[in-house]
Amino acid sequence: MAIDYQAHIVRDPAICGGEPVVRGTRVTVRTVLASLAEGMTVAEILRDFPTLDDAAVKAVIAFAAASAEEDLPVPPAPSVA
Repeated sequence: MAIDYQAHIVRDPAICGGEPVVRGTRVTVRTVLASLAEGMTVAEILRDFPTLDDAAVKAVIAFAAASAEEDLPVPPAPSVA
C-alpha cells in the first residue's frame, strides 16, 4: 500500500520559505532526507526531531520518491518491428 505523503507533507510560503515540511512542524523534507543520506537511522532522526513520528519519515521518503519519478525522463517505447 502506497503511503499518502500528502497527508504529512505541506508547502506554505509562510513556513520555511515554502519548502516542503512535515505538517505541523518546521522540519523540512530536505533536512530529513539529508539526515538519512548521512547514515542516520529513523530512530536517530526521531530522537533528534521529537515532533516527527515514523509515519512522517516514511512520508518524506515517499514524497522524495514521487518527486524523483516526476523528474525522470520517460524512456522511448520499444520498437515493435
